[in-house]
Amino acid sequence: QEVQKEFINCIEDGGWEPVMDAIRNSKAVLQATIDGKEEYVAEMIEQVHQENISILKYNDENSMSCVLSLAYYAARKDYVMYRELAGGKGFADIVFVPRKFRDVPAIVVELKWDKSAKGAISQIRQKQYCKSLEEYAGNILLAGINYSKKDKEHQCIIEKIVK
Repeated sequence: QEVQKEFINCIEDGGWEPVMDAIRNSKAVLQATIDGKEEYVAEMIEQVHQENISILKYNDENSMSCVLSLAYYAARKDYVMYRELAGGKGFADIVFVPRKFRDVPAIVVELKWDKSAKGAISQIRQKQYCKSLEEYAGNILLAGINYSKKDKEHQCIIEKIVK
């Protein structure tokens, strides 16, 4: 931990403040997801999307997956992240599987374009994406994220499955 603290001090003192801000924001997005703060999560994902994706590729599914990887970068401390993880009757866009001895819920994320976040949650349930987590004994969060191409707004719905 001493080495980690010193590393953070070096980054903060060495002109890397924007990187530290991004990491802090990422921690906040993860915690907001766990806490079910849907509007905050949507706002932060929208901010990351606007700041990091070229207008030429803004409406691209791969770009949105990259946005989520950036928005949740700090999750790598407690989770292993899988993109397009097979489960049930299809592939979940992103699944966060807790690392051993971490007291955090698993998270299954489905992305939608010009549809609805509620529809994304329905797809997770209908296609049984949580089957990829059958051996996991803890709680699971379902996160549906929709992006509107017309107004470039993001919407998020989070549901909790208690095991």
